[in-house]
This record gives sequence, structure tokens and C-alpha cells, in this order.
Amino acid sequence: MRCPVILFFILFNVVSSHAQELDSLLNRAPDTKYLEDQFYIGIGYNALLNKPEGIKQSSLSYGLHFGFIKDIPLNQKRNIALGVGLGYAVNSFYENLKAYKENGVVLYDRIPDSVDFKRNKIESHSIDFPLELRFRTSDTQTHSFWRVHTGLKIRYAFANRSRYIAKESRVSFDNPDVNKLQYGAYLSVGYNTWNVYVQYQLNDLLDNAITSEGEPIAMNVLHLGLIFYIL
Repeated sequence: MRCPVILFFILFNVVSSHAQELDSLLNRAPDTKYLEDQFYIGIGYNALLNKPEGIKQSSLSYGLHFGFIKDIPLNQKRNIALGVGLGYAVNSFYENLKAYKENGVVLYDRIPDSVDFKRNKIESHSIDFPLELRFRTSDTQTHSFWRVHTGLKIRYAFANRSRYIAKESRVSFDNPDVNKLQYGAYLSVGYNTWNVYVQYQLNDLLDNAITSEGEPIAMNVLHLGLIFYIL
């Protein structure tokens, strides 16, 4: 968890300092064609929903995402717009559902409470494609304003790995069960740079996954966090 948090604050500070250097350029004559093109950086908690019986999360299942969104105004006041973006995300899910391979098939078992293990997680790296409808109270002279963004995000998960670490064993492998194509609905609401962000994944995290007893696993993800927009 420490490395993603450090990376998050480094990215935030770098982009913020760059934005401050441009602030003097923003205080100019009104621009009737101004845009809210934005870099974004977000961090939050990944809650697993519809978990199999006995499965619980441990540690902090984090999500970190950043990218750029192009603004396309839809009205003359330019306070309603479409946003089309491209970004990168890394998500980790810490839980007591151990993944392992048996005869070429990935199976899952609940780790007994009596087992002392250090870490068990699924980690996913993805390219994000957000498409959103944007409402705001900004104008050509106001750069601190309220905003509401809502939309859909398509996510291509290009690298997915399961890891289990304990004193007696260590298991790590690329997990083909993680859905490569994920999609979800999201909402961000806030003022100026700081915004609350919620995303609900509409399809399962794992595709056709089952426990060793044959029980289907149909978990999806609710992401809760903060997102920062920087012009």
C-alpha cells in the first residue's frame, strides 16, 4: 500500500505545482471558447460485493487511477459538457479467498482462520476509458467551482495477478479469471480540486470463477474515494 500512496502524492504535487505556474495565464480577458480539459488523480477503497460465504476483506484494498479528460461543451454557457478520457489504474483486493491452480484450472478456497498468512490478494493493472456528462458552476472568470460528473468507465485489465504469501508457502501467478473487459458507472461531486468519487462495477471481477466445491464466484466492486481535477 505504501508505494501507491507515495506515487499518488508525488503525482498530485507535480501536477499541482504546474497548475499554479499556469494560474497567471488564466487571469486574462474572458474566453468565450474556454474548456475544462483536466488531468485527474484518484485514490480510494475497493469494497468487494456479493462475496461467497465466509469471505472477508483484509488490509486495505486500494485503487489508484490517473489520466486526462477532454472537455466538449454542449451549451453556450459552457457549463454542461461531455468528457472523454484516457487513463491508467491499479487496483488491489486483499481477502481470504486463496487462488491456486489445479490441472490447469484456477480454483478458490477460503483460507481458514487458523492459518497464519501474511498476504493474499488479486492485483490488476488496466487502461481506463471514461465517458462522462459534466455539470459545473464555472465561467471564464471563475476557476474554483462546484462540479458534478457522472458517466461510464470501460476498463481493459491487461495484467492481473493472484498472490498468496505465508510462512510455509508462496503462490504467485497470472490469473486468467480476472475479467479483462470491465465496465462501471461512476459519480464525482465536489468543489474546486477536491471531489468525492464513487464507482460501481456492473460486471463481475472474476469471469466464470468457482470454488473448489463448485460454488460460483460473482463478486463485483464498489470503489469509494477522492478524485482531484487539475486544469
